[in-house]
Amino acid sequence: MQINKYYLSALSSFVIWGFFSLALKPLHNYPSLDILFYRVFYATGLSLIINLLFRKEKLKTDWKSFVTLEKSEKINTFLLTILGGFLLILNWFLFMYAVNHVSLKSASFAYLICPIVTTILAYFILKEKLSKWQWFSVFLCVISCGILSYGDFNGLIYSLVIAISFALYLISQRKNNKFDRFVVLTVQLLIASIVLLPFFPVYRGETPTESIFYILMIVIVVLFTIIPLFLNLFALKGMNSSAVGILMYTNPMINFLLAIFYFKEEINLTQIVSYSLILISVVIFNERFLFSSKKKINKQNNYEIE
Repeated sequence: MQINKYYLSALSSFVIWGFFSLALKPLHNYPSLDILFYRVFYATGLSLIINLLFRKEKLKTDWKSFVTLEKSEKINTFLLTILGGFLLILNWFLFMYAVNHVSLKSASFAYLICPIVTTILAYFILKEKLSKWQWFSVFLCVISCGILSYGDFNGLIYSLVIAISFALYLISQRKNNKFDRFVVLTVQLLIASIVLLPFFPVYRGETPTESIFYILMIVIVVLFTIIPLFLNLFALKGMNSSAVGILMYTNPMINFLLAIFYFKEEINLTQIVSYSLILISVVIFNERFLFSSKKKINKQNNYEIE
């Protein structure tokens, strides 16, 4: 099996995110908004420090490139970057609320729907092409998600909002590809901080005093925010949104296993069947990476990037 750096980056980001609940669950006694505030503010501060101290040349290069763009391209880049910041805030808050106040499986279900939503939206918005096998994979995912959502329509609606927010983030950032990915991520985090800052004095809870809160926040910011987001944005330079989206299934699969074996949440036969279908669909969707020759893969990747 031949795997390029973009494919590996996308897969690594979702594997890392799959273990996010290990750091998030111990914070379930803290309000979700507080966790969001600290996560965004810490991530923004750290990203700014990294760029200003170690990546000044990248900043200068990107600024020169931005200045030379036509007015329409500047506006488009500006709007896509702002949109990315808003979508990140919405997605993070809803996911953390689901993990800590609903159930880990409900949060996982949102990311089961997300690849389907991403694939469909990318097909209509970005005109990304899919093979017959990939459409069959999407069909299997729809069936499995339909089985899981049976009898819980309200949960399905809630999960759809989470899924659509991240799907739109992936698609919008696929188009926002003119600048260094870490610089773009930093700007989006800065935008997110500016949006949240006025709400912080009003909606924050009591200032946390336990050291475990700050230790886990550092872990969340570095390991579960900056690193996987950068890997994800980097992957979008060389893969289409549909391929990145379908790899997202590794995230809920890991969440599902953690829910069963670590957090001891109950599981039934329906869930086992549904997740098995999802695993099969992931293999089918990525059959060209798993079974094709290196030459064929490179040709397909070059087509996707164009």
